[in-house]
Amino acid sequence: MKPAIISWLIAGIIRAIGVTLRFSVIEDKAGITDGSLGGTAKIWAFWHDRVFTMPLVYERYFSERQGAVLTSPSGDGELIARVLARFGVGAIRGSSSRRGAQALRELTGLIKFGGDVVVTPDGPRGPRHVLQPGLLKLAQLTSTQIIPIRLEYSAAWHLKSWDRFAIPRPFSSVSIFFGEPLEIPRKLDDLGTQEITQRLESSLG
Repeated sequence: MKPAIISWLIAGIIRAIGVTLRFSVIEDKAGITDGSLGGTAKIWAFWHDRVFTMPLVYERYFSERQGAVLTSPSGDGELIARVLARFGVGAIRGSSSRRGAQALRELTGLIKFGGDVVVTPDGPRGPRHVLQPGLLKLAQLTSTQIIPIRLEYSAAWHLKSWDRFAIPRPFSSVSIFFGEPLEIPRKLDDLGTQEITQRLESSLG
């Protein structure tokens, strides 16, 4: 089956399930709901296993902001990019092992012109819920705040993938936690890096 058709089907499933979900913002330390966030570029971060609801969260809370998601250059990344495009979300392709330098230039350019960047910091291969160094490096290089997003489902199916990819069950609830924006110092020693990494992992859930 062609990727265009598969992406259309997946987007349809997301929308069909999304209509039944109950979204609630439980915590907002970033000023998303009261409009105090401001217009400067941000780096949004959430775990890879919560990608399913990201397009729906984007439509509800960020549709007026320009931005793109970092996806891997693999076949799975291509499929994710096609699905996101159906929700009006852009994509930049790259990973630490493939097309990394080009992706970093594109991400930096997007932020420079005011666009947000969305990153799943344990992707594309894991380990699950372990922060990879690329997120901190991008924030340091661009002097851009990281906003952690935690998404919790009251009931979900879990795939047998490395990240135990979660699909919320129809009519379940999605609890959203927007964490406090974090500024990453340009210079960090090993202890500082470890402390910030632990803080981010805790905020992401």
